[in-house]
Amino acid sequence: MFGVVRVRGSVHVREEIKRTLALLGLNRVNRFTVVPENESYKKMLKKVESYVTWGELDRETLLEALKKRGRTSLKEGISEKFLKEKNLKSFEELVERIEKGSTLKALGLKPFLALKPPSKGFERKGVKKSYSMGGGLGYRGKNINALIKRML
Repeated sequence: MFGVVRVRGSVHVREEIKRTLALLGLNRVNRFTVVPENESYKKMLKKVESYVTWGELDRETLLEALKKRGRTSLKEGISEKFLKEKNLKSFEELVERIEKGSTLKALGLKPFLALKPPSKGFERKGVKKSYSMGGGLGYRGKNINALIKRML
């Protein structure tokens, strides 16, 4: 599964890219979502790579993000009561369902997590260059986990 974070705003964005970002659930800067690793999502990420950064998400980072920033569709934090209503025993079981292919929305959660700006900022060249060139955009592999932890 991929973790996707929106990095840039929406000023002067083509309508086609705005629509793709909306389909991903990333309508604002510093929003984070989880998508499965399949061809259709890879093409969507390639289309919006100038506005987002993404990479392979590990289990521990997702668990920590859901505990700290996960919200139900009623804008409440994820509680034990909510987990019992969804027939889940713990946060670990929630993460397992997401790993098996369930979406956040299908589980009764908001389709995104709102994060803070990263502590100590983005990489040295800011958010206008690709990650491979020292910036903050595009594919960053396993390093997405470190960025998300800095944004929690």
